[in-house]
Amino acid sequence: MNKHILVTLYLLIILLFSSCEKNYDLIHSKSRWINDYFEELESTRYPQIYAISWWNEDFDNSFLTINSSGSSCKAYQQNIQNDLFISNGKFVNHKLVPIAGAIYHGAYPNFGGTEDNVSKEEIVDFELNATKKIAWAYFSNNWDSVLRFPTNAVQTIAEMGKIPFIRLMPRSEFETGKPDPKWQLIDIVNGVHDKAIIQWALGAKMCNCDILVEFGTEVNGNWFPWNGEYNGKDGTNNYGDVQYPDGPEVFRDAYRHIINLCKQQQATNITWFFHIDASGEPNEWWNEASLYYPGDDYIDWIGVSTYGPQNRLDSYETPQALLQRAYKMMQTVSKTKPYAILEFGVTEL
Repeated sequence: MNKHILVTLYLLIILLFSSCEKNYDLIHSKSRWINDYFEELESTRYPQIYAISWWNEDFDNSFLTINSSGSSCKAYQQNIQNDLFISNGKFVNHKLVPIAGAIYHGAYPNFGGTEDNVSKEEIVDFELNATKKIAWAYFSNNWDSVLRFPTNAVQTIAEMGKIPFIRLMPRSEFETGKPDPKWQLIDIVNGVHDKAIIQWALGAKMCNCDILVEFGTEVNGNWFPWNGEYNGKDGTNNYGDVQYPDGPEVFRDAYRHIINLCKQQQATNITWFFHIDASGEPNEWWNEASLYYPGDDYIDWIGVSTYGPQNRLDSYETPQALLQRAYKMMQTVSKTKPYAILEFGVTEL
């Protein structure tokens, strides 16, 4: 074949792929995802969603921050300015309550790779980029080698007029997809860690502010060691009710035990959240989100994580489909509790 013809064909192929990539970027972009997500959220299809919380980080180049690009930041700013989203929490008898016709605006404001390096600077930075204040600041309370109440982090957030939102994370290391070598759910159920949990509860009681707390973030995801896969899975003969899968049952009872101990210490300033993931794994009958639920008598709010692609090569799901699936999942857990989007975000597409 003529050399000039080959060169021409080569150039045409390059132009074709370049055009396809530009069209993909136009259809699937972070700013477009943000706009579509908020448009869907603001529809009438989700009457029980009363809070949202953006996961703002760029750990390992995840590009989840709202200002990962100018267009993404602008999209977030424009959408969050809607008066629907509010920055002040309302408490009744020390419990966060939903407000009709409003959605709380919260965030995890980039507190580092361990998610617990709480600082006023990161909160201020997020609010400046969002051009709107947050109702709560979300952070991890990693149990590490010893469980301690995060007094300094709570005080830092409260002093800024924000609600401290604590993620109780029973982990001593950050490796995913395996049991934790120190913290076992069955030990919590059996009272092995009661002394530490009671001290934590007393710390919560004495912190002089209302706090939000969840235990076992995204429990239906096997990337965390408190998932049922590492705590009995689908077995029914090694723990509790022989009609109930052991993995979720042990988590349920561990969470109940923690809440009961806090109540016994009269730590009444805690609003308890139950946090699941819209894309939980594995997709097995025993890993249904509702099976992990401690019950309406224990939990005040139901929360969910709803992420778009976290890697540019991930499969794309529309925000509409994602929110519809997440809402349906929360309804299987409880039809009466208020719902919160506790984590949402997307990478640069």
